[in-house]
Amino acid sequence: MNPATPDGRYFVVKGQLWRCTDPSLNEEERQRLVNDLMAARRAVKAAKASGDPGELKVARASVQAAKVALGERGPVWWEDGAPDLNQRKVIDTPYADWYQSL
Repeated sequence: MNPATPDGRYFVVKGQLWRCTDPSLNEEERQRLVNDLMAARRAVKAAKASGDPGELKVARASVQAAKVALGERGPVWWEDGAPDLNQRKVIDTPYADWYQSL
């Protein structure tokens, strides 16, 4: 299991922060969006196999839209003004001490 930061905003994979899903989403909406994301990822795979750049562009846009709706990309879902540290090395963030203590 990948550790989540104490504030629940990120999880860590290979020393890098990734933004968590917006916890204010109800379970039904979250699951619908996850299903949309998985379908979009399958569409990316199919588009790559087909070699159609237009299809790939549409599929990647669908992935982006699902991730934004989940809160994993786009505007942050927290409201305290803290910066977005998504995709940064955890050792270069305020979470470094926490991570090193694991």
